[in-house]
Amino acid sequence: MENPEGKFPASFVTYQKVQQNDFIFCNFDNEETPRAVGISPYDGMITGAYDVFNRKNSKLTDRFLTYYFLYIDDAKRLKPYYKGLRKTVPFDSFMAYKIPVPTLDEQEAIATYLDEATSKIDAAIAQQQRMIELLNERKQIIINNAVTKGLDPNVKMKDSGVEWIGEIPEHWKVRKLKYCSKTNSGSTPKTILGKENPLSNIKWVRTTDLANSKVYDTTECLSLTEIKSASCPLLPKDTVLISMYGGMGSFGKLGILGVEATINQAICSINCYQNIFPQYVFYYLQSIHPIWMKFAASTRKDPNLNQDTIKNIFIVLPTLKEQVEIADFIDKKIDEIKETLDCVTNQITLLQERKQIIINDVVTGKVKVV
Repeated sequence: MENPEGKFPASFVTYQKVQQNDFIFCNFDNEETPRAVGISPYDGMITGAYDVFNRKNSKLTDRFLTYYFLYIDDAKRLKPYYKGLRKTVPFDSFMAYKIPVPTLDEQEAIATYLDEATSKIDAAIAQQQRMIELLNERKQIIINNAVTKGLDPNVKMKDSGVEWIGEIPEHWKVRKLKYCSKTNSGSTPKTILGKENPLSNIKWVRTTDLANSKVYDTTECLSLTEIKSASCPLLPKDTVLISMYGGMGSFGKLGILGVEATINQAICSINCYQNIFPQYVFYYLQSIHPIWMKFAASTRKDPNLNQDTIKNIFIVLPTLKEQVEIADFIDKKIDEIKETLDCVTNQITLLQERKQIIINDVVTGKVKVV
């Protein structure tokens, strides 16, 4: 609290104290904040969004209680008690909820069995997650090498003249982005009727819609009247987008429009000139993402970019023919990696489902472990 880092509340008035081994349950279940349940391993504090319980009943063990409520939460068995838009479980309803109480020996046996079974599945999930990390690293290496060295391994190299770029093929050029494109930013209308409005047929891109990939759809749309009222630019397909701020989770995220769209004020658009291939620029900007912090300027805690900073970023330029070839090469390689990523992600999902099935069967007595 003396040296706060990360997200930090303006006030702790609504926070609660938590002691080690307290049972914690999130009392609402909306999509933005997934349910959380478990035993706290720490002494500390937590927001008022959670109910904190001290287990005083000697007939229940912490580990069994946790596993049982993981079972309860998996199938949303408290759904009949939800109240309001946040799907809150009233405290009295939660406290009145009846659960089975096996003997202490049975609870220990159940928890021990599940500890062993779930730890093996968790280890398998961790291996698959490590595979995802390696595949993403491989993807980044492919992009980095292609946009800085080209596709000819025998090409003669030269010093780019920019320290963080290093050597590039001898016939390539280095230019500032402002000499290769036109940048712009968007806005937010004062009134937004929403995506359900039949006149709202123009995609409105926000930082949450950027995921370093093609942008075909958005979470919100605007009408032509709303766009004109806020002077939002109508951008063509193949416009490159950069998130200028929004915290470490959003800062520097990229996208490239797959459809005509507009943007809000947190995004900078890049419309490439005729001799510049947008997909190449999109991949080049991905390759320098690790050094975005060098360009960040902010008076706030979160790092920011601005249009002037983006305009003055150096970009390496092969011939237009090479730009297209490099982008096509990267597209093909990324598609191959994506196939493997999809398989690994599917395997993780199956393992997580298997873990929950084991928990559900054991805590309900369908599978005997004693």
